[in-house]
Amino acid sequence: MSTRLRRPSLWRQLAITAALVAFQGYLGYSAISGNFGIESQKLMKVDIANLQGQSDEMTAEIEAYRHKVSLFDPHSLDPDILTEKARSFLSMSGTGTMLVMVDPTTGQPLGGLQGVSTGNQAMPKIDSGID
Repeated sequence: MSTRLRRPSLWRQLAITAALVAFQGYLGYSAISGNFGIESQKLMKVDIANLQGQSDEMTAEIEAYRHKVSLFDPHSLDPDILTEKARSFLSMSGTGTMLVMVDPTTGQPLGGLQGVSTGNQAMPKIDSGID
């Protein structure tokens, strides 16, 4: 009985080679422009920088609120600030208190005799709030 050795088919070898080359092409494409490829990493770094900037802004805003809250701490409560906030909230004024009406858009005083002096910047812009 003789044994016959079969040579692998040329088409089979070409199909395996083509499949492996296609797989390497897919891996190369993914390495360059996939979700986590080189081009996407550049975009991610830009996003990280933008989010870091937003985080810094939020941290500053949080610190500003913490400062405002600390002004109402019972151990360090300033009676002037408490009185100012209460009168502002209740729209009340005390006797002998001088009121200055301020335009909310410009921050400049409204009407009265002071209107002439505000044109030459004799009266500074009035900021709202306690800070």
